[in-house]
Amino acid sequence: MENWRISKHPILPIEERETIEFTWQGKTLQAYAGETIAAALFANGIRIFGYHPKDGSPQGIFCANGQCAQCTVIADGLPVKSCMTLVHPGLTAGPLRGLPVLPEEKPDSGFAPVQTIQTECLIIGGGPAGLSAAIELGQRGIRTLVIDDKHRLGGKLVLQTHRFFGSINACYAGTRGIDIATRLADDAARYEQVQTWVNTTAVAVFSDKKVGVIKDGEYILIEPDVLLVAAGAREKNLTFKGNTLPGVYGAGAFQTLVNRDLVKPSERLFIVGGGNVGLIAGYHALQAGIEVVGLVEALPECGGYKVHKDKLVRMGVPIYTSHTVVSANGIDSVESVTIARVDDKWQPIPGTEKSFDCDTLLIAVGLDSIDEFTKKAKEFNLPVFAAGDSDEVAEASAAIFSGKIRGLEIVQYLGKGKVEIPPDWFRTSAILKSKPGQMTDETVPEDSGDVFPVLHCSQEIPCNPCTSVCSQGAIYIDPEDIRKVPDYIAQQLGKECIACEKCINVCPGLAITLVDMRGAVNGSVFVTIAYEFDRGSIQKGDVVTVTDTTGTVLGNVEVARVRLGKATDRTVLVRLIVPREIAMCVAGIQVQPKEVGEPMEQWVERLEDDTIVCRCERVTIEEIKEVIRSGVHDMNAIKAITRAGMGSCGGKTCSSLIKRAFRELGVPMSEVTENTQRP
Repeated sequence: MENWRISKHPILPIEERETIEFTWQGKTLQAYAGETIAAALFANGIRIFGYHPKDGSPQGIFCANGQCAQCTVIADGLPVKSCMTLVHPGLTAGPLRGLPVLPEEKPDSGFAPVQTIQTECLIIGGGPAGLSAAIELGQRGIRTLVIDDKHRLGGKLVLQTHRFFGSINACYAGTRGIDIATRLADDAARYEQVQTWVNTTAVAVFSDKKVGVIKDGEYILIEPDVLLVAAGAREKNLTFKGNTLPGVYGAGAFQTLVNRDLVKPSERLFIVGGGNVGLIAGYHALQAGIEVVGLVEALPECGGYKVHKDKLVRMGVPIYTSHTVVSANGIDSVESVTIARVDDKWQPIPGTEKSFDCDTLLIAVGLDSIDEFTKKAKEFNLPVFAAGDSDEVAEASAAIFSGKIRGLEIVQYLGKGKVEIPPDWFRTSAILKSKPGQMTDETVPEDSGDVFPVLHCSQEIPCNPCTSVCSQGAIYIDPEDIRKVPDYIAQQLGKECIACEKCINVCPGLAITLVDMRGAVNGSVFVTIAYEFDRGSIQKGDVVTVTDTTGTVLGNVEVARVRLGKATDRTVLVRLIVPREIAMCVAGIQVQPKEVGEPMEQWVERLEDDTIVCRCERVTIEEIKEVIRSGVHDMNAIKAITRAGMGSCGGKTCSSLIKRAFRELGVPMSEVTENTQRP
């Protein structure tokens, strides 16, 4: 078997771990203790986890978050979600072929009494919002139980190796997500009244105002005075031919495998979606040594932060705006992807197709709030609040503030002392939730001196770490609105840049360079940039290719110095010898050659009509639309007729796609009856 482990990473430590053995289809394989079955299979080069009972189609991972059931395997005789089930020594596993069979062992007769636990506040979700709320509650002595279905706290923060945007003072901006997760978990653990349960899944909110959870396999009822839902969001999906082939999966699954499990799930990756999630996933792929063949975005411009987009293109990743995915191609797994330009009605334009050789198609087309618990609690009159993405999908920095606010609102609701929510918290929360704003042209102030930073940040986004670390106060952003574009104002202040390089290092978008004309020789000057790839891949004396923010190659230049220390927090600061005439334009180093993103000579047409809406029951989009055209506007009836939404994921993946089908056929959502949620 192949070894698909990540052996070196520029940000994440590669630690020695206990190796254990398990069997897959009778073959002995190695895994690491504490990792999931899915991670162990990927590490051994296994991508197909089963075969669907309806048509025998191969099944692979999709969400890696417990939200679907596409990764189901047979482990020790039982069907389990491989993304949520840990490997143990001696595990016997194999692919799920068709429907699982119940074990022959006779179950224990009768039911044991169910333990019921009372708490003042139950928080579902131990991510940035849930932990931030728990800290506020713990500070005020409120008995709080935080549950999370993963084996460690932090939510999606544990997958984020990049530095965060926002405000340093308000939400740890400039700090890496993985480190913020640790800080929040440690802060919550300081309070005796805050209890945390990992490996615990909330399964239902009941009419008697109790919440059923499964903790390490044991069913327990929680009776809270108030419920806070901070369960995050689930990824949206798309309908296109081949969309369930092994190798097509969500950005969250990809980041989980790469940044949590340190597994290299792909060699050549193509991304669908130009929001922050897709753009960041592309950067994480490059850091893991994976070729990023390209990214497609249906809109004329990427919806994510421009600095994220710029970071990708200057490193050599082509981005196709006003394009969409037409098909994922392959027999048992992804072998290529076909894209096409779209018209003003979002339809592919014939004759514009391109195909690219790849083994993975990453879907990053937005998120849906996990709000089922909130709705049920309201239905049963259980006092409930929602925070983070469960309330409104936004950045993790916004989720932190959302959790803080909800925590204090719960204190007020419980009447536990007099507490007021600072008015500026609401304003800060609104700013952190804001979408990218206007873009301006990059400018370099005249007479900036012999050494000065160039701010390749030309879009209004909530971010201010550069102003916070400048000891001269020479980088300015309106403190009343950190969404403004930064300005270099040393000249107005009568000060000079001291070349401390802190602004380069702390910038979450790697969008600041430092031009130093001191010691210039033969018309060249020094330009220092941030570099977050393997330290050993770049040395003094090397010649590297530099690009501007649009990805245009400016030339090949020599490396004068490479600096990495404790103060740089895993960011390498690379000083380059650059011709003076291009010094202001240099924004990054190309890390993958142009040839990686070249399309295939002939585009590939997928003839099989397998555009799937419901993954669990393999119901196609045409089957759904045929029922809608017949006059059925009740999603419960569609479920009964087609089985869409009847699978083990409970309609979590297909419901939004069915609603999209209604919209495409011109049916107003006001005329649509949604699925009944149970329990």
